Amino acid sequence: MIRRRAFMTLFGGAAAWPFAARGQQRAVPVIGFLALGSPGAFAERIAALREGLRKEEFVEGRNFAFEFRWGGGGYDSLPALAVELVERRVDVIVAGGGGGTVAKAATTTIPIVALSGGDPVKAGLVASLNRPEANLTGVALFAFSLGPKRFELLREAVPGAKLIAVLANPTNTNPETRTDTADVEAAARAVGQQISVLNASTDREIDAAFGAMVLQGAGALLVMADPFLNIRREQIIALAAYHAIPTIYEWRESAQAGGLMSYGSSVTDAYRHVGTYAGRILKGAKPADLPFMRAVKIELVINLKTAKTLGLTVPLSLLAHADEVIE
Repeated sequence: MIRRRAFMTLFGGAAAWPFAARGQQRAVPVIGFLALGSPGAFAERIAALREGLRKEEFVEGRNFAFEFRWGGGGYDSLPALAVELVERRVDVIVAGGGGGTVAKAATTTIPIVALSGGDPVKAGLVASLNRPEANLTGVALFAFSLGPKRFELLREAVPGAKLIAVLANPTNTNPETRTDTADVEAAARAVGQQISVLNASTDREIDAAFGAMVLQGAGALLVMADPFLNIRREQIIALAAYHAIPTIYEWRESAQAGGLMSYGSSVTDAYRHVGTYAGRILKGAKPADLPFMRAVKIELVINLKTAKTLGLTVPLSLLAHADEVIE
């Protein structure tokens, strides 16, 4: 499909292109998708996104098309990818993990549906949950406030751990990530638990962090909420298994892939809501009229197969509170 590129040289001109004019350029509307990660890592989320769109009677290939832009593991790549979507004059931008702030900086006119890992007001995405910005709304997972609860659950699962390692990404610019890590440190001090915060923002640094855990004698690991660490879950899960370190993660995908536990918002449920919002916007709704939704469904998933491999007996009290037990 050939798209006109007249007047597309200047980024500002691309950002200001009217919504109606964009819609006249093609037979079907186009949804731009921007996120850290890769198609494989986001397979379940994209399926949920498509499901939400189908609820609004939008089926990919029939009455809309996707333009995907994957940032891999690097935050630095996202701004240029956002500019590409603006220059292609997509009709809606869906901003997944790490993409909301970048998409907002790229355009003030193209509607944006963002998935926020924390409080979107504190992150500067919107001024109000009930009355979002003119071109941006979305779904808030509040993932960055659950660190202390994950810490509590991990201690309950591995009561004998004298040292708990905490893996964090220092390049995550969301201020809530630092607050969440600080809250975990405060929770550890309150109960007299020794912890070791280890930073990693590359594959090599993740390897080095596990080397440090082994040297320090860490008995358990808490992986902080972070898009980069999430898309590196296969590497982290493999290293945790190799070194026999019981680990708790943010998303159920990690527990399903072999991690011991996960505790966090239902990300697939959130992506269904994002798809519904994107569909409503394609039908003519304005983002400012769609309140920033709170994802209230929180899931605890425990992988008993992994626990058995680790020689770990999960307390019955913990199993009783699990939303899913993998056997």
